[in-house]
Amino acid sequence: MVVEKPPAGAPAQATVAADNGSAVAADTNPFSGLSEGARKWVDTKGYKSHEDVVSAALSLEQKLGTSVTVPAPDAPKEEWDKFHSKLPEDMRPVASPDKIEFKRPEGLPENLPYDEGMANASKPWMAEAKLSAKQAQIIHDKFAAYQAEQATAQMAAVANSVETTHDELVKDWGPVTSDGFKQKQELANRAAKRLDLVDAFKEKGILLPDGALTNAKIARALQAVGEGMFKEDTIDADGGARGGENPFKKNAAGERNLTAISALVKSDPERAKRLCKEAGENPDLWISSNPL
Repeated sequence: MVVEKPPAGAPAQATVAADNGSAVAADTNPFSGLSEGARKWVDTKGYKSHEDVVSAALSLEQKLGTSVTVPAPDAPKEEWDKFHSKLPEDMRPVASPDKIEFKRPEGLPENLPYDEGMANASKPWMAEAKLSAKQAQIIHDKFAAYQAEQATAQMAAVANSVETTHDELVKDWGPVTSDGFKQKQELANRAAKRLDLVDAFKEKGILLPDGALTNAKIARALQAVGEGMFKEDTIDADGGARGGENPFKKNAAGERNLTAISALVKSDPERAKRLCKEAGENPDLWISSNPL
């Protein structure tokens, strides 16, 4: 086939096919030129135009300009002070321990201990941890409440120990109003005094200020010691009760019972030494050489 050449001087142009409705319309998505990942991000954000993206970026920039950036751990103190100054007041660390003022927590029972000394001692720790005054007070209140719970539990345990001890001793010694109970209790008290254990027992909670014991085993052991060692000793009990005369002590006439002393030294030298000391005498003069 012979193709005729276009007339001379005619401009060269591409042949445009007639639009018969079958041609695909041009893509109107403004983000069609982005990568697949970028297009998905835009779709997720709901942006519909370039204007939406620019507006969002501008808003973010404005927010970042007014945001608070946490300094590096080794940043200068001035930088940290500047950062803290931008925080709400109840979030700012206290400047020094004396800026912390603790108060007894509300609702704490009056009969329970409140350790004000411990509270004051904790203030430097709170300041060192860079806590705010509000945070320090919260920790203080929680700790005080915990101490109160522990004290309540301890009081309940002591009360239970006293009750248990009472029940066990009544079972062993008889009713508290009986002569047997009173005698055994007196011997236990006598042994505790003679062995200088009263203060130690009070410190450990074994003996309460009202004289109640909290351990039945110790009570029985003291009673046995009193029975075997101090039953006949003169004691400083209430009313000046006496479990036996001390032959080393002079009577009203300034005399001693030398016969009783001699018999005691021979039969029980250890007890003789104790009674001799109680009378203010030197055991070496009476027991070791026994002048009788």
